[in-house]
Amino acid sequence: MNPSNPNLSISLVQAELAWEDIDANLRHLEALVLPLETRLIVLPEMFSTGFSMDPERLAVEAGEKSLNAMQQWAAETGAAVCGSTMWAAENGYTNRCWFVFPDGRQEWYDKRHLFSLGKENRHYKAGEEKRIVSFEGWNIALFICYDLRFPVWIRNRGEYDLALYVANWPQARIAHWDVLLPARAVENQCYVAGVNRVGNDGNGIPHTGHSAFFGPDGSRMRFAGEGEETVLHAEADAEKLALYRRQLPFLKDADPI
Repeated sequence: MNPSNPNLSISLVQAELAWEDIDANLRHLEALVLPLETRLIVLPEMFSTGFSMDPERLAVEAGEKSLNAMQQWAAETGAAVCGSTMWAAENGYTNRCWFVFPDGRQEWYDKRHLFSLGKENRHYKAGEEKRIVSFEGWNIALFICYDLRFPVWIRNRGEYDLALYVANWPQARIAHWDVLLPARAVENQCYVAGVNRVGNDGNGIPHTGHSAFFGPDGSRMRFAGEGEETVLHAEADAEKLALYRRQLPFLKDADPI
C-alpha cells in the first residue's frame, strides 16, 4: 500500500429513497451530494429506485440516468462516487455497484449474493467476480448488502484496504448489520464503510439506517444513527492501517480458500 492520498476522506450518504421514482431520487441526492467536499462519496443500494424487483420496466432508464448523474456529480465535486443501480446487462439484469472516478471513468461490481427471500434471484443475474478498485493508492473492495453475510466471498487475501457495503438493509434485521460490519473489519483487517437507506420502501418495509464506518480493529469510528437522513463523514488513515497490520499480522495465517 503506497497511497497518493494517505488520509482518504469519505462521505456516506444515508438517504430516504422515493419508491421507483428515478427523477425524484436523483434530484434529492444531487442536493445532498453537490455541496460535499470529500474524495469519495458513497450512496445506498439501488439509490435511484429503492430495492425494486421490477428491472424489466425500470432498469434501462434507471441505469442510464443514474450512471449519467454519478458522472456529473463526480465531475462537479471532484470526488469519486459509488452506489448501486439496477442495470440492463447483455446477459440479463444485474444489481450493479458503480465506482465513478472524478474524470468520468467507471468500474463496477455485480452483486454476487442475491436475496432469495425477497425474490431478487428471480429478477437479477448474480455477478461472478469480486471487484477491487484502485483510487488514489487505496485498494477498495465493492460489495452490496446481502454479500455482507458471506465471509468466504469477502475474504481479504491482502487485496484491499477498504471495503464498501451499499445496502437497503431492513429494520427487522438491523442488529445483524450492526454485528457483521465490524466483524468484517476485524477478520479482514481493513476499514469498512456501510451505507444504508432510511424510510419505508414500496412494500412497506422500514429501514432505519445505521450507516457506519469502522477501523481495522472493529472499532466504530462514525455512526449515522437511527431513522434520520444524514451525511456521515469519515477518514481512512493509511499509516494507522499499515501499523495495525504490522503489529498484528493475522492475515498471513488465514486458511487458504
